[in-house]
Amino acid sequence: MESEKNHNFTAQLPRNLAANIAYFIASIIVGILLVPYFVDTLGVAAYGLIPLTASVTGYVAIVVQSLNIAVTRFLTVDLQREDFTAANHTFNTAFFGLSAVILLMVPVVVAIAYFIPTIFNVPAGQESGSIILFLGVCGALLLRAWSGNFTVQLFAYNRLDLQNLVNLANLLVQTGLIVFFFALFGPNLALVGGAYLAGAAIASAVSIILAKRVCPHLRVSIHAFDRSRVRNLSSLGGWVIVNQIGALLFVQIDLIVVNLLFGATPAGEYAIALQWVVLLRSVAGVLSEVLSPMILTYYARDEIETLIRVVTSAVKLMGLSMALPIGLICGFAPHLLTLWVGQEFTDLTPLMVLLTLHLAVNLAVLPLFSINVAYNRMRVPGTLTLVMGIANLTLAVALPLLFGWGYYGVAAAGAIVLTLKNAVFTPWYAARILGIGVHTFTRSMLPGVIAALLLSVGIAMIGLYFSLDALIPLITIGGAIAMIYLAAMWLFGLNDIERGLFRTYLPEAIR
Repeated sequence: MESEKNHNFTAQLPRNLAANIAYFIASIIVGILLVPYFVDTLGVAAYGLIPLTASVTGYVAIVVQSLNIAVTRFLTVDLQREDFTAANHTFNTAFFGLSAVILLMVPVVVAIAYFIPTIFNVPAGQESGSIILFLGVCGALLLRAWSGNFTVQLFAYNRLDLQNLVNLANLLVQTGLIVFFFALFGPNLALVGGAYLAGAAIASAVSIILAKRVCPHLRVSIHAFDRSRVRNLSSLGGWVIVNQIGALLFVQIDLIVVNLLFGATPAGEYAIALQWVVLLRSVAGVLSEVLSPMILTYYARDEIETLIRVVTSAVKLMGLSMALPIGLICGFAPHLLTLWVGQEFTDLTPLMVLLTLHLAVNLAVLPLFSINVAYNRMRVPGTLTLVMGIANLTLAVALPLLFGWGYYGVAAAGAIVLTLKNAVFTPWYAARILGIGVHTFTRSMLPGVIAALLLSVGIAMIGLYFSLDALIPLITIGGAIAMIYLAAMWLFGLNDIERGLFRTYLPEAIR
């Protein structure tokens, strides 16, 4: 029985990865094409308000999202152990608890939206549009967080292919409505907010339908609400909230600081360079999300040796995999900017490199975060992340004001503080939880860091000798570099265990 479960679990990996790649490709295409579209239709200053609003709403919805992470941990363990009575108690406690929290947050969201034009630098004439944009984006985020009660069931059964179907529905509806509304009514920030909300509503409906098919054992019932489970969910959720606040002070504070210190237009320029960081984080999320249910399942089944092998190899694979896009973006930065948004934005090249290069460290550690959740050990990392997030905010304000670095100071602050945390504490703490050598994960990270540095320098040198300001030459040379790198990584960068882990992602016929 156990071997059959493991076989089914392994057989699902290729489907999960294929679905993740499909969603990732769609996200890349949409992310790349929407930026110049927004810049052309709305202008740089107004475009900057869209990612800025996403940053602000992240703080508004942090409680709900953190509780969802806690629910994921407990519900996955219940379902993997086939304790459906306990799973129903966990599900309904989370469902009614999160619903109450969201209802309480509605007046808070409305109040914050009203003051958005007062708090931030908003271009003249966009005040009402910025308010509706905030309401739409925040409403969409809360709605998706509420429907997370159902998508967690897809996660628990390792059906990330269906989870990505939900995400894809959200992305396509949202993007299609933006283009449709702009064509019909003209460019307006308020229409973007409406499109976000409509996409979230449809995606939530899809998630509920799929959850019922995958897991018919769970039913909404107020009688299954269990007050005793509130403490467990709140305890883990509370420390996840602390960790999430700190994380947001790392990854979603820079645009807010740039807008408040320098204005709407510099924030729009910063957002252009930051878009590639968002895409890279999405890529890394695609890879790490495939591993998250595996880690929780191995923990639930007490297969700790397997868990350690998988995570150690995953950190190395993540670093080596992300080194390629990081190197391509850093090395080809001026050419990408020219082809993407126009030659007038090539001055953003140093900013793009500064925002991107440190991700060689900070994305490689993503598989380690699931260990903290699986073992319910969030207090220490949560506290440290919050403290260092505050340090990042302080430094992001201090460097521009004290040294006149402009928004480069904001980018430098994030690179310094986040890298310090993830290069030292994150791999050490994960190794300590698992009871293995403290340098185990640090050694796994090094190949990816070295590869990213070498690729960035080497590709930049190639750009000096070739004319790459046209799409075909850039794709041709970039593709050749990618093929050479991937072949070298397979032959010389991976050991037999890591090649075996990679093969598990492939369909059986290809294996």
